[in-house]
Amino acid sequence: MNDFAGSVFWLIVSLGLLVTFHEFGHFWVARRFGVKVLRFSVGFGKPLWTKHGKDGTEYVIAAIPLGGYVKMLDEREGDVQEDELGRAFNRKSVWQRIAIVAAGPIANLLLCVALLWGMFVVGRPDFAPDIGRVQGVAAESGFKPGDHLLAIDGRPTPSWSEAGMALITSSLDRQPVTVEVTDAGGQHRERILHLERLPAGVKEREALGAIGLVPAHAIAPAVVGEVATDGPAVGKLQAGDRILAVDGQVTRDFEALPTPITAAGEAGRAAQLRVERDGQQLTVDVTPRQLKRPDGATYWGIGIAAAQTGNPPHTALLRHGPLAAIPAAFSETWRLARDSVGMIGRMISGRASTENVSGPITIARYANASADMGPAWFLNFLALVSLSLAIINLLPIPMLDGGHLLYYLIELAKGRPLGDRAMAFGQYIGLAFLACLMGLAFYNDLHGLLR
Repeated sequence: MNDFAGSVFWLIVSLGLLVTFHEFGHFWVARRFGVKVLRFSVGFGKPLWTKHGKDGTEYVIAAIPLGGYVKMLDEREGDVQEDELGRAFNRKSVWQRIAIVAAGPIANLLLCVALLWGMFVVGRPDFAPDIGRVQGVAAESGFKPGDHLLAIDGRPTPSWSEAGMALITSSLDRQPVTVEVTDAGGQHRERILHLERLPAGVKEREALGAIGLVPAHAIAPAVVGEVATDGPAVGKLQAGDRILAVDGQVTRDFEALPTPITAAGEAGRAAQLRVERDGQQLTVDVTPRQLKRPDGATYWGIGIAAAQTGNPPHTALLRHGPLAAIPAAFSETWRLARDSVGMIGRMISGRASTENVSGPITIARYANASADMGPAWFLNFLALVSLSLAIINLLPIPMLDGGHLLYYLIELAKGRPLGDRAMAFGQYIGLAFLACLMGLAFYNDLHGLLR
């Protein structure tokens, strides 16, 4: 399945599941309170499949899979027969209406917990939070290659995914954070990461690079892939050799080679390379010379290229037993909810970029990518989107569930419902806001594709 077809397929699967669960929350609670449900629709637009249930509800799957709705009997939307007035939504008490409206987001929250439980039971493969190279702000803060991240600002980091998100979130506040590590010698240490030193204007997608903590799994080992036939290393090195050290300096990756090789070249002497070949170590002396890059610039080199190592193997597995996964799922849901609400607050205050607002194109791309990564990652993706739907729908914006809840809270405070004019005015504001939000989401989607 190609990327486009896969993205469309997994978008439909994802939104179909999450929207159905959301609307089922409204539907189930409405039925418990005796409200007549006229239509249960997954998707908008032209119906592709319709079934009339014995309960009087019309079940529909529509053409545009970007949402759904539950249409209930309501005097404000049409005439209601006198014998069915007791089944009209508007005739229910304010607390019952609150429960019916809140049931959709609550259903998404419960689904998030269930999906995260499944993810923990299946086991999510990941990478250990080990640091392979340090530069920039991290180097200035005293971090070292070989540090293993244990917690960031009190937040445990069992894998690189948790560490990366904690670093990005902390970078938005531009405040120093305490990082617990185990250093290369096995000693437990606390280091202060001075995020206030990050350059101004660094965006979220640039934060990790600006911080300078490069994970070990992102560093390709210094394995020789090709030896130039006219280079200094011909006859001395061969494809598959792993360079362990140059003049006594340990080389964790290819990026560590230029400095000692340049020093040897400028001194007019041979560089001593410690090499691993076929499981044995040997020493090779190679004299660097001036070589040319494609752009004509010269550099000191020995005429070798890095091997293409492909995707590194996972070094961590986030897994719990069925019972232990229950509190873990609730804890993870709380953490994700706190981070999501915090991100919304940061965007409103200007501390986070509005590029974080994503639309269906980005969701489709991530759905396809997470499905390719395995069932645990796809469950993790579904949980995050389900939680996002819950939070967004609870925002006090007319047209959303949160807007209706706001109306009902005002009704409780005043002792009577809002007037039709006030509600209509709120609907117009909500519609305008949602139109702007959707426009921003589509703009970010298209900009992300072009970038």
